[in-house]
Amino acid sequence: MAVTDEAIEKIKGMIVSGALRPGDRLPKESELAADLGLSRNSLREAVRALSLIRILDVRQGDGTYVTSLDPQLLLEALSFVVDFHRDDTVLEFLAVRRILEPAATAMAATRIDEARLDALAAQLDALGAAPSVEELVASDLEFHRGIVQSSSNSVLCSLLDGLSGPTTRARVWRGLTQEDAVSRTLHEHRAILAALRDGDAEAARSWATVHIASVEQWLRSTL
Repeated sequence: MAVTDEAIEKIKGMIVSGALRPGDRLPKESELAADLGLSRNSLREAVRALSLIRILDVRQGDGTYVTSLDPQLLLEALSFVVDFHRDDTVLEFLAVRRILEPAATAMAATRIDEARLDALAAQLDALGAAPSVEELVASDLEFHRGIVQSSSNSVLCSLLDGLSGPTTRARVWRGLTQEDAVSRTLHEHRAILAALRDGDAEAARSWATVHIASVEQWLRSTL
């Protein structure tokens, strides 16, 4: 394992230094192993590991390439890891969302365009006044994804996309058991949207915090 780690570090060093850039094809296995002072087996294991986390792209019959290294691509691994969360860590995921999502919402307030605002409003209108819990949660995911995308920060978008999964079940559970959860969520969405239309970053941040904190507070009281 230590030999494979060394191989990973050497390939990483080539990418970080710029010797290998996004889209570049790696030298032939025999040549690269000799250049790096590695066995072909350890190099092969390193390539396999780096391809799993989307650093390298192994194309059968064509060679191995450095990926685009786009944050969205690299952070796909986060979504995979997050899927293994335990129920008792949901509060921790919500706490992280409460830090990141209001910041992204505040950023969006100064960058979001009318077309996106109109699309978000249409999405809320389409739900009506009494959607099912499942409809509301699905809409909630899309609503916040649309806002975060308007922050124009691809890293924030990818992080929050990866973190949203573990809290979905908690939101469904809340919607089914808390009497006013649906109406409160709709009200908070409307308040966030109004703040975005006003370009009021601090109001948008505050309402996003309230929105996430209300789920967190409810879950904490039920555990």
